[in-house]
Amino acid sequence: MSATSLIRDARPVDFPAIAALNAEAERFLSPMAEARLERLHGWAAYHRVIERGAAVAAFLLAFREGAGYDSPNYRWFSERYTSFVYIDRVVVAPAHRGSGLATALYLDLFAFARKNGVATVACEFDVEPPNEVSRRFHERLGFREVGRHSYNAKRVSMQASPC
Repeated sequence: MSATSLIRDARPVDFPAIAALNAEAERFLSPMAEARLERLHGWAAYHRVIERGAAVAAFLLAFREGAGYDSPNYRWFSERYTSFVYIDRVVVAPAHRGSGLATALYLDLFAFARKNGVATVACEFDVEPPNEVSRRFHERLGFREVGRHSYNAKRVSMQASPC
């Protein structure tokens, strides 16, 4: 991450840029219009962006156990873990991919989890259809498969890493 990048909490003024980044990555994520984002932001334990210059270059949205979030993947972890932070989505703008922004956000989230006494960081990635880039990324960060889950013609690898 360059010296001109800043990790900070997401703010409502960022929502249009976050929704646009999400729309660019919808083949891997669920849709998220600004109204939905406002609701998710309210439930989120962690919602941070990386700002480059005056633009949002990346974001990560995550939830703790006990959130009102209605995602089937989040509920899967809720049924199995008493203490966790679930990474719902991380998106990096195409112009900034490969520059370490996703790694920076994950490391920041791990620091948040440790500070808050969270035992596990959880997430998932697609295995049908496959998302090999995400698989390699999570493996490098120490995530391991703890199960598989199917919904809406997708099959995902449920991943967890101790904090």
